[in-house]
Amino acid sequence: MARLRIGSRGSQLALWQANHISALLREHGHEVELEIIKTTGDKIVDVALAKVGTKGMFTKEIEEALAEGRVDLAVHSLKDLPTELAPGFEIAAITKRENPRDVFCSCKYKSIEDLPQGARVGTSSLRRQAQLKALRPDLEIHPLRGNVDTRLRKLEAGEYDAIILAAAGLNRLGKTELVKQVIPAEIMCPAAGQGALGIEIRAGDSAIRQHLAFLDDAAARATTTCERALLNKLGGGCQVPIGASAEMRNGRLHLEGIVAHPDGRKVLREAHDGNDPVELGELVGETLLRRGGDAILEEVYGKGVAVPQQP
Repeated sequence: MARLRIGSRGSQLALWQANHISALLREHGHEVELEIIKTTGDKIVDVALAKVGTKGMFTKEIEEALAEGRVDLAVHSLKDLPTELAPGFEIAAITKRENPRDVFCSCKYKSIEDLPQGARVGTSSLRRQAQLKALRPDLEIHPLRGNVDTRLRKLEAGEYDAIILAAAGLNRLGKTELVKQVIPAEIMCPAAGQGALGIEIRAGDSAIRQHLAFLDDAAARATTTCERALLNKLGGGCQVPIGASAEMRNGRLHLEGIVAHPDGRKVLREAHDGNDPVELGELVGETLLRRGGDAILEEVYGKGVAVPQQP
């Protein structure tokens, strides 16, 4: 069998993901090595990432290692991967998806509704901020950076009344003690690709692609392709207030998408069913743009709206 070298970021969650894929590859008889690579996003720790606004900030250096042949594959949170990969790369596998929802974490309160007036909520995502503000305009939203442990520690230290995180990361790390509410997609539409891992390789590397084929999950591939097609239609990266949630319903894809103004004063929602993931994503994206999403996004991109990221 093959000797495979995996490139990964060094955060606790990224390492869990890389080790998870390593274990699956070893079960198939492969020898696996792990190389930790520091990305631009890991180096910028004191600025809200929505202000930085570079696509691929969690992937560029890893792609360089791939291109140079230092690693054979890269394990990413799919939501960190730009919708249009740089030339020379492809996504060989999208793994079985974890829960794509966002969760409400708090030491004292049971749900978003339960928060007192003016409560302090931590999130570094424009998408989450916008939907929170639409639901509860009284809330004070504050940036929240750092790895999962750091964020939970800040919550426990009383810096926030609540924080919003992705269910997938907490489930993977077994850190669900402070999860009080799994937020329905109708209330908080998740990020495109949230909960799925994308395995990136050099384009045309058929030998490596073949080794990874067993990791590709058909349902995860269909739903995330649909969500990423919507995101691509809207020209968005992971720092913009766009949500996309696709699921299989009665053998067809159902996609719900949102574009929101960061202060929550306007949230556009659109949902359609379809069979072709890309066509459906583009249809919902096009409809959102036509309904006023273009004006919202123009304002966000134009102002480089000063808010957080890294969901």
